[in-house]
Amino acid sequence: MSPQDDASRPRRDDRGRRDDRPRRDERGRRDGRSRREDRGRDEHGRGEHPRHGRDAQGRERSGSRGQGGPRRGWSSSRPSERSRTATGSRQVAYEALAAVREDDAYANLVLPRLLRRHRLSGRDAAFATELFYGSLRARGRLDAILAACIDRGLDEVDGDVLDVMRLGAYQLVDMSVAPHAATSETVALARSAVGAGAASFVNAVLRRVGERTAEEWIAQVAPDREQDPAGHLAVVHSHPTWVVRALTDALAGHGRDRAEIDALLDAQNQAPAVSLVMRPGLTDLDEMIDNGAGRGHLSIFAATWPSGDPGGMDPVKEGRAAVQDEGSQLMALALGLGADELVLAEQDGHARWLDLCAGPGGKTALLGGLTPGSDAELLAIEVQPHRTELVDRAVATLQEAGCEITTRTADGTTIGREMPEHFSRVLADVPCSGLGALRRRPESRWRRSPGDIGQLAALQRDLLGSALDAAAPGGVVAYVTCSPHLAETRLVVTDVLRRREDVEQLDARPAVAAGIHPELQDQVDLGPGPSVQLWPHVHGTDAMFIALLRKRSGQSPQNPSGSEEGPLS
Repeated sequence: MSPQDDASRPRRDDRGRRDDRPRRDERGRRDGRSRREDRGRDEHGRGEHPRHGRDAQGRERSGSRGQGGPRRGWSSSRPSERSRTATGSRQVAYEALAAVREDDAYANLVLPRLLRRHRLSGRDAAFATELFYGSLRARGRLDAILAACIDRGLDEVDGDVLDVMRLGAYQLVDMSVAPHAATSETVALARSAVGAGAASFVNAVLRRVGERTAEEWIAQVAPDREQDPAGHLAVVHSHPTWVVRALTDALAGHGRDRAEIDALLDAQNQAPAVSLVMRPGLTDLDEMIDNGAGRGHLSIFAATWPSGDPGGMDPVKEGRAAVQDEGSQLMALALGLGADELVLAEQDGHARWLDLCAGPGGKTALLGGLTPGSDAELLAIEVQPHRTELVDRAVATLQEAGCEITTRTADGTTIGREMPEHFSRVLADVPCSGLGALRRRPESRWRRSPGDIGQLAALQRDLLGSALDAAAPGGVVAYVTCSPHLAETRLVVTDVLRRREDVEQLDARPAVAAGIHPELQDQVDLGPGPSVQLWPHVHGTDAMFIALLRKRSGQSPQNPSGSEEGPLS
C-alpha cells in the first residue's frame, strides 16, 4: 500500500476506533483555522509584548502584573496533554509494586533502594512508603473494588495497568488525597509507565472508584458476615480467606478467643514501629538516645526509631545496632539468657551453641553478643551461600570485639548426623510461612497458599529432629517460627515429642520473660504455656512462636512402642 493510499484511509485512535475529528496541527489547532494567534509572535513562536506586558491581542501574560517578575507564559499543550509525567513518590511506589510482582522482590528490601535511586526523602519518601506498603496490604480489598468497576476479569488486565490502578484506588479509598489529585496524578503515571491508551482506561475506572466512600464500597463488595464470616473479613481486612481461617484457628489453638480475629487482622495492617536491637556490649540505651532513638517497649536490648531509615545513625552504621523486631529479640534472649537454669549440659563448663538456620543473621548476632557472659562459642550455619554472607556481615563487629562466632554454609537437616550430641544450646529458627510478620512483609499474604504449609511443616520436622540430634544430653533446643499457624507450631512439636522418647518440653514462659524489662514481666500475658505465642494485637510484636525442648540423658530417640504413625495433618 502506498503512503498516499494510507493517508486517504479513515484514521483510528489508540483503541482502533475510527477518528473522524478534524485534523490538528502540531500545536493541537484544527487545520484551516485562522492563524491569528501567530500574529505578534517572533520566529520562535514567542509573543511580542509591545507595552504593559500585553500581546498583540491585548492579552495580559501571567506574571506581567508584577512588572518584571517571573513569567510563565501560556501553555503550549492542550489540557488533556498536561501532567504527562508522574511525581517521584508515585513513580517509586509503582516501580516497587512491579518489582514485588514480577521479580518476587521483598518489599522491605526493594523500597529503600528505590528511594535512594530517586533521591526521595522527607515527606515525599513518607508518601511513597505509605502508598507502596498500603497498596500491598490492601490489595485484596482494592481488587474487589476494581473488579466491580471493570466489565471483565482482573486476570485479563495487564499486570502493569493493574498495579497503577491499585495505587490510584488506594489513594481514593484509603488515603486523604484529594480525588482530583489522586486521579490526575495516577493517570499521568499510567501515561508515562504503560501508555496513553491504558491511561484513558485507568482514568475511566478511577472515576468510578471515586464515586463511593470506603464504607460504601465495603457494603457493596464484601460478603455478608453472618453468611460468610471469613469471606467478609478477607475483604474488610484484605487477607486471603484461607489466612483468615488459619489465624482464627491459631488464636483458639494457642489459648486465645476466636473473637480477637478482627483485632489481629487490623493489627497486621498497621505499619509497625521501627525496632532496633542493641548488640550486647557494643552500645547502650544512652548512646542510642543521644542518636535520636528511644527506649524499646518489651525487650531489654530494644530501642525504637521515630520514623524513616535509621541507617544513618552511628551505632547502626558501625554494626553495633540493627533493625530487629522485639518479638525476634525475645526468642533469641529466651535461649541465650532465659535458658540458663534449664540447660544441664554446661555444668562441665563446655558451652557450645548452634544456630541451625542462621540467615539473615539477626538472632545469630544477638546470641553471639551473649556468648562472652556464658563463656560460649557459637556456630551459625545456613544452607544458602548468599544468606551465609548476610550472617557474616551481621556478626562481623561482634567477631572483631572478641566473640567466638563461626559461620558456615551447611544443611541444617544433616547437622545432627554430622555433629551428634555436640551442642548445649540450639536455636532452630526454621523457615516458615511468615504469617506472623505480615505487618513488615505484606506481600507474603498474597504469595503463600495452603499447599505451602504442608511442605514447610515437613521441613520443619526434619530441622527440629536434626536440632535434637545435635543437642547434647541435658541440652536445650529452642524451636522458633514467625508464624502462629498451628501446623507450623504446636502440631510440629507435638508430633516430634510423640516420636521421640529422649525429649521433654519445658515451660518457655519464664525464659521469654527473662528478656523483658523487669517492671513489665508480670504485666505481659505469655499465654497458658508451655510454649509461648506472641501476637501483634496483644504484644505489639510480630507473631513469634517458641517451644523449648530438652534432651534427656541416657534415652533412645526412638519411641519404644515402635509406632509407625505418620505426621499429624
